[in-house]
Amino acid sequence: MTTRTHPLRATSWLTGMREATPLLGGYIPVAISFGLIAIQTGFTAWEATLISVLVYAGASQFLFIGMAAAGAPLWLVVAMTLLINVRHVVYAPNLAPWLTASRYWPWLMHGLTDQVFALAHSRLPQLPEHQRLGWYTGAALLAWASWIAGTLLGAVAGDWLMAQWPLLGEVMPFALPALFLVLVMPRFTSRRWSLALCLTIVTAMICTLAGLTNLGIPLAALCGALCFYLVKFDSRQTGGSHE
Repeated sequence: MTTRTHPLRATSWLTGMREATPLLGGYIPVAISFGLIAIQTGFTAWEATLISVLVYAGASQFLFIGMAAAGAPLWLVVAMTLLINVRHVVYAPNLAPWLTASRYWPWLMHGLTDQVFALAHSRLPQLPEHQRLGWYTGAALLAWASWIAGTLLGAVAGDWLMAQWPLLGEVMPFALPALFLVLVMPRFTSRRWSLALCLTIVTAMICTLAGLTNLGIPLAALCGALCFYLVKFDSRQTGGSHE
């Protein structure tokens, strides 16, 4: 099936930034939370910001500062970080068909977060080839910059922000899950997708309740992916809908 492309009227990288702007509603509160927690566990504002610049891995950053503060060995910290981020292995094959020939793509993959992937996976096929690199650059750089800025803000002024607006303490932990929910809901379009997503959610919940929070992320992703690729429905039974 050929996807019809729609050329952008504005500059491609500006359009990418504009379309990625809704992601900031989840990125900035969580980044502020990370900066605040990093300071409370003994990291300096500079170190916390540097982690967001170089690691830029969301949940893995929280795990990193927690294990480092607890005195865990470096090899274990690295192993757990890789385990949480193993889900990124399935991102590249899904984006590869839409990537153009450019030496800049490997560098830009540092900005491939879960949310940027979800946005790019649906948007890149709609764009002409010559506009895909610019669009992705704008979207990824805006998300990365917002995460860094949020971390710095939380590290420098986190305590003051919490004192001025105590409600932030209740809102920030829910911001990222809410963002994931917004990205996931449109995928409940068929029995195949619904089954895979439900299995992923149930697996993650079971692992969380069992105290296996870190293991739950890659395990739930693996179960959902296997379900999607192994379970197929007869199109005659689904009314000819897309699987």
